[in-house]
Amino acid sequence: MVSDLGASPLTTLAPATAVEPAPWYALWTRSRHEQVVREQLERKEIETFLPTINKWSRWKDRRKQIAWPLFPGYCFARFDVAARLGVLRCTGVVNIVSFDGEPAPIAPAELENIRRLVDTDLQYDPCPLIHEGMMVEVVHGALKGVVGRLVRKGSHARLVLSVDLIGQAVSVEVDAADVKAY
Repeated sequence: MVSDLGASPLTTLAPATAVEPAPWYALWTRSRHEQVVREQLERKEIETFLPTINKWSRWKDRRKQIAWPLFPGYCFARFDVAARLGVLRCTGVVNIVSFDGEPAPIAPAELENIRRLVDTDLQYDPCPLIHEGMMVEVVHGALKGVVGRLVRKGSHARLVLSVDLIGQAVSVEVDAADVKAY
């Protein structure tokens, strides 16, 4: 009599294959074509991310608040690099940010940090990427777990979240007591 008590049910199952999502890439766009690029990519069912900031725009006869790209000249898209030709054919796309001729993927955590920020009610402003300063992690509040550079301006503390690949960043005011060294 053969006993199956020692056999594990997992050994009889086919191995599960986890499909990793395609990486994110930064698309360099023509001036003021970020929204056009995003709309075209969405029609092609390509996932996009275009963080915006509300700014007042003035015309001769009126003022209006508009959504302005947080990183002018760039739109982010998630796609398989083998399908880049379809992305490059979109009106307004100048190129995919690349190194040595190969599209350079963006660290997912960088875009997730920016996404978390724009989804909050916190006030934030675009700023140049600052290379000096201390890397910190927010330990309290809406941005808990977010890592960025801490920049002090007078008595206020500002956290800078960056997308290093494109040399762009965004800053948000934080309470200095809510951050710790990373």
